[in-house]
Amino acid sequence: MDQVSDNLLAKLNGLVEQFDELESKLSDPKVAADHEQVRQLSVKRAAIAGIVDRYNQYQSLDQEINEVRQIIDESDDADLVDLARGELPDLRSQADELIEAIASELVTADDAAVGSVIVELRSASGGDEAALWAGDLLQMYQKLAQRKNWQLEVLEFTPGEVGGVRHSTVSINGDRVWQQLGYEAGVHCVKRVPSTEAQGRVHTSTATVAVLPEPQELQVQLDESEVEIHITTAQGPGGQNVNKVATAVHLIHKPTSIEVRMQESKSQHQNRQKAWQLLRARVFDHHQQRQAAERAAD
Repeated sequence: MDQVSDNLLAKLNGLVEQFDELESKLSDPKVAADHEQVRQLSVKRAAIAGIVDRYNQYQSLDQEINEVRQIIDESDDADLVDLARGELPDLRSQADELIEAIASELVTADDAAVGSVIVELRSASGGDEAALWAGDLLQMYQKLAQRKNWQLEVLEFTPGEVGGVRHSTVSINGDRVWQQLGYEAGVHCVKRVPSTEAQGRVHTSTATVAVLPEPQELQVQLDESEVEIHITTAQGPGGQNVNKVATAVHLIHKPTSIEVRMQESKSQHQNRQKAWQLLRARVFDHHQQRQAAERAAD
């Protein structure tokens, strides 16, 4: 239709090409053998599938509108022309509503395409009850992931002294996970009578949640020469060594001073892999925030 901008149409045509390319890759037997690549491609396809489907509907309506206009302009059949004139306003209304919905969905399309996040939970003010509250939040995200068919992996877990969580880091993969969890970041507060309270008094406890979009390795390439790597023995809450084998991994990204420690697994290889995974996410988030601040300053 005339009122649809060329930029919007170009964007939509580009998404159609991208969708077709993703479909082609997913049908490739070599790609099908790589489960991680299939997951990533499937998330990207799902993020734009609805837009592409509605754009196809819009194109069909637009073609029908052009055919009705042609009848009005060229037909000698007065009854047919009257019928066409009666249909035209309804077709235009459907097309307008459809393109408005498409334009609105485009705003969140990039967020929907992020299919992996890292969630960090920390107990804050409230002592033991804060740890219990952080544990409740972790259970909530675990149940949500199960209901949404997301994959959740615990990267790091430090329990509270009477239960719950002092600090935990989890990776969550799935369709539209960033779009739905991105706004969870911040301070979460609860007022209740905790199980640790003997006199029935209401306590206020808080826990902090950080949500980081997890980039693919191609999106953020870390130069290993810029990362200090320390391998140590894992330590318990009091600083004592948990075991005699050096399995804990401590990474320091020198350009940003971002540090990551990982000791959840008894395998140094697994801890190293998880530490790099978390470091990439934190560095990516650091650069994203800096770019956003620069755009805001301009």
